[in-house]
Amino acid sequence: MDRIITISKDELPSALGKQPDAPASLFMLAQEGFWQRLAAQPKVAVVGTRRPTAYGKHVTEQLVGDLVNNGVTIISGLAYGIDITAHRAALRAGGTTVAVLPGPVDYVVPRTHANDARHIVEGGGALISEYASGTPTYRHNFVERNRIVSGLADVLLVIEATEDSGTRHTIDFALDQGIDTMAVPGPINSPASVGTNNMLKGTAGLVTSAQDVLHALRLPDHQLSLGRKPPKAANKGEQLIIDLLEQGVTAGQQLRQRSGLRIEQYGHHMTMLEITARIRPLGADNWSLA
Repeated sequence: MDRIITISKDELPSALGKQPDAPASLFMLAQEGFWQRLAAQPKVAVVGTRRPTAYGKHVTEQLVGDLVNNGVTIISGLAYGIDITAHRAALRAGGTTVAVLPGPVDYVVPRTHANDARHIVEGGGALISEYASGTPTYRHNFVERNRIVSGLADVLLVIEATEDSGTRHTIDFALDQGIDTMAVPGPINSPASVGTNNMLKGTAGLVTSAQDVLHALRLPDHQLSLGRKPPKAANKGEQLIIDLLEQGVTAGQQLRQRSGLRIEQYGHHMTMLEITARIRPLGADNWSLA
């Protein structure tokens, strides 16, 4: 049965518990025994901009899906953007995810993600906070929360961050805690990737597939299970679209142009692929495999 459990400072992982600003305790909403199970699992914190591009969302979903399929627990902050995309991708893949909140675990912030928080716990994950029930949520809590996001993880993975992104706080916390930091490169002309590209000029590890992260976690090669088979297409036109999505083409206009299909053919195939749950919309006429 789910209940709020208090985690003492002595029970915290060393990366977090030995820091001068370590929380005195943590409050966790989860199933009984989850904290002990979490300690034995490889854990990756996935963070990034609150305004991701279609590329950022697609990469997050792909990487998180592969990581979860290899038994990795995903940690993030339930915030807008990359955070919530990572949580939802982990749940969709049948994995475990942990949300670290800037307020009490029995009053989810942001409120628009309350249902996601419920799904996280129902899916065998947890909500964690250093704030007791009834504590107000202040602006500075959002930054303080990030040291827990990084401190609970074995690796910090950053997917899209602007030059002055608030994600910088999480990166700094991870560096102070001795947590491996990794980043996904992005287009050099995309403001959403300036921060991650700058990280890669420093000490951050380059991530172009989940295998890079899995190697950083020091998982044996025989445990690696990457990629997914493209969904079976009903005809050649649908397969053209699926192949392009597998190659990373997500914009509807580019899909149509590069497929070479007539407008009415393209529209028909896209409708059938969506109806049969082979693809799904990302918004603003961007698409991904389901």
